[in-house]
Amino acid sequence: MNDQMRVGMEEATRLTREGRLSEATAVIQRTLGGSAVPATDDAGGADGSIKAISPVVSEGQPPTSPSQASPTERTLRQTPRPPRSFRGTMPGSLGVGAMPVDRADTRGSAGGRFVERSYTNRFGTRAYKLYIPSGYIGQAVPLIVMLHGCTQSPDDLATGTRMNLLAEEHTFLVAYPAQAAAVNSSRCWNWFEAADQQRGRGEPSLIAGITCEVVGEYHVAADRVYVAGMSAGGAMAAIMGATYPDLYAAIGVHSGLAPGAAHDLPSAFSAMRQGQPSTNRRNARTGGSARTLPAILFHGDRDTTVHPRNGDYLLTHHWTANRGTPDATGGEAPRVRERRGRVSGGYAYTCATYHDANGRAIVERWTVHGLGHAWSGGSLPGSYTDPKGPDASAEMLRFFHEHPLRGVSTGQPIA
Repeated sequence: MNDQMRVGMEEATRLTREGRLSEATAVIQRTLGGSAVPATDDAGGADGSIKAISPVVSEGQPPTSPSQASPTERTLRQTPRPPRSFRGTMPGSLGVGAMPVDRADTRGSAGGRFVERSYTNRFGTRAYKLYIPSGYIGQAVPLIVMLHGCTQSPDDLATGTRMNLLAEEHTFLVAYPAQAAAVNSSRCWNWFEAADQQRGRGEPSLIAGITCEVVGEYHVAADRVYVAGMSAGGAMAAIMGATYPDLYAAIGVHSGLAPGAAHDLPSAFSAMRQGQPSTNRRNARTGGSARTLPAILFHGDRDTTVHPRNGDYLLTHHWTANRGTPDATGGEAPRVRERRGRVSGGYAYTCATYHDANGRAIVERWTVHGLGHAWSGGSLPGSYTDPKGPDASAEMLRFFHEHPLRGVSTGQPIA
């Protein structure tokens, strides 16, 4: 990185830490020669919010190796991968290493509608966007609820994950709740607040309410409702799985944290940076499920925003929340099968699959070697995306297809 770029990045970092995101974005754009670079997710800001700079660089800049590159030096190029059908039988791996396709409008495609809506309950109001694919004509279809990270938006997340394109191809609904700037100035979901970690309260009740509103107004297959998210949205997706296991059939968490990993802003920063749970850790109040909710977890082992150790804590928390400690002294130890691979021209990865006593694959934990704080296999110009990893969107879709809800009911009100 030349001196001009280094100075520019240092200045952008300083402005970001002071909470001056628009000025930081302008500095980045000037440094990179006028490229439009979104400011994004999850580093500390002076106003108590969670902010950082998106790890993207100009496409004309030569790539560096993962060991040499800073987050702003990693070259992120668009290589979307074609998925296979959500409606048909899906193989064990979907989209990994497939050939790239042409650049497209990743927020939707011809025929589908991306509509703006809002939901209100006694804990507030949240806007959301709903993607309705052109193939939806009233038949029962799955629903995936996607939760964005800090400073992101529904449009940004749809672009980066290409989830609307997948919905258009495979006919399912996608809901994108939007955090309100009045509640968190960086639009982070407040996963670190105790009041927002409980069933029937705060943000979990709002997200569950949005989910139920869509289910009530469209013909959604009740056993195929899922929630996934990135970073702060990933942490909130994990909370939604813990608090509403009777609503969601499975969850997807990308670069997130375990429920109860923090109870306020200082403990949130500690958990993010050190990968250690708070000493005053509190578990999210669950809906009383006696099962382990199926989960697919993604994390880059070079993530400097949410430490990769959080993936370990999330896995442990998720497996043991309802089944006891997985060791020889008590509880149910999962059986693990591990496979390794590499995306052609991209990152290596390890996928560990955890099976229950009946041999059913319950949790997949994907570690992407060389990936930073970015959606694996994602698409530009969405923020926090890196197309060199395995396709997290396609793998989550495949995992969700394999895990419908199996008749669990808590008898408690949903929202």
